[in-house]
Amino acid sequence: MRFFGLSDLHLSFSGEKPMEIFGPQWFRHWEKVEANWRERVTPEDVVLLPGDHSWGMRLEDARRDLEWLEALPGHKVLSRGNHDYWWQGIGKIRKAFPGLIFLQNDAVTFGSVGICATRGWLLPGSEGFNQAQDEKIYRREIDRLGLALKALPAQVQTRVVMIHYPPLLPHLKTTEFTACMEEAGVDLCVYGHIHRTHRANPFRGLHRGVRYQILSCDFVDFTPQLLELGS
Repeated sequence: MRFFGLSDLHLSFSGEKPMEIFGPQWFRHWEKVEANWRERVTPEDVVLLPGDHSWGMRLEDARRDLEWLEALPGHKVLSRGNHDYWWQGIGKIRKAFPGLIFLQNDAVTFGSVGICATRGWLLPGSEGFNQAQDEKIYRREIDRLGLALKALPAQVQTRVVMIHYPPLLPHLKTTEFTACMEEAGVDLCVYGHIHRTHRANPFRGLHRGVRYQILSCDFVDFTPQLLELGS
């Protein structure tokens, strides 16, 4: 069993939003994703997908996108992104797509590896953060990360957090998200949200004992990234 990760697929098989408007690299990007996925991932492997899976507004709108994901090899672990509007009612989603693993402020284990997830939010001090509008949501997401971390069994040897928004930036390396993960002994945090069209640069690497890895499709050439974890 190996662990891979890929984020921000932004699928739209129902035609809600063609991604090539964001650049030629997105033209029929799902074909690149599928080819790279099938070349690398086996049915025994685990693939972490931290958010922005489908442009669908309702679950029915996202059905074709999620069925496409369901048919790919491996155990697919999904968490919510800011554009996953179809993600409403975790019980309903899990029942509709039993071939996918949906995490929402909780955890799943594979052998000695524990994986938990939350969405995250814009960071105070980052571009676009509005104190009046964002502070309450930010605080709520900190609490949700705490719940997710508590859901990890004590006996796991490797702790992984999936979060959609970057929990830190090159100029903001100490945040309440990072503090929570450090205190909980997290080994790896995978995230997405940032794209190459954004001015912000993602942080990649080790910081205070936690390794951070961005998985946004266009940052990793639409290729599932092998995560260095034990199984």
